[in-house]
Amino acid sequence: MFLTFEGIEGSGKSTQIKILKSALEKVHFDVEITREPGWGAVGKLIRKIILDVPDLDLDSFSELSLFCADRAQHVRELIRPMLNKGKIVLCDRYCDSTLAYQGHGRKLDIDLVKKMSIASTLGLMPNVTILLDISVNTALSRIVERPGRNKIDDESFDFHTRVKKAYLGIAKDSPRVHIINGEDEEGNVHQEIKKCLSKNFSIFSRL
Repeated sequence: MFLTFEGIEGSGKSTQIKILKSALEKVHFDVEITREPGWGAVGKLIRKIILDVPDLDLDSFSELSLFCADRAQHVRELIRPMLNKGKIVLCDRYCDSTLAYQGHGRKLDIDLVKKMSIASTLGLMPNVTILLDISVNTALSRIVERPGRNKIDDESFDFHTRVKKAYLGIAKDSPRVHIINGEDEEGNVHQEIKKCLSKNFSIFSRL
């Protein structure tokens, strides 16, 4: 089972993935956590290039290409092998992020972004995607408070607004995407995620 978590910056994805992993392991699921970009040696290098080099003015198409390269490597070397072992894979960002951020945030050609992003999955789409929805104001206030900010964190209000709108459009068009209110307390958000999973997938009925 392949689950992805999406949302604008500060939406709480990483926190909720860790909480869900613990809950799943308590009922004897074998769980693997990963993220994009930055899952392994190649991903960490790509993540640094895209997000953490302050004086690197990376072209938007180059950024898109790096994200897609990371994903193809990620699927081939980690995600698919873990799924083949029967693990539940929880991934912090996947192809929906590329469409939201590079397609809408960066205003690249949507058809091109879709084609490149889907190709980079090597045919592997998530079984379910949890979209943690928060306001842009909440996102920016959370970003200010957290350590290790990156270049995307520091994008404009309008950029983050475009990304949020894109995510809601993706959710509207795709039944695999489930919107969860990320403004609530951590524990309440986790309970809503569990309800969503147990309602839609019998495998999670014991959560």
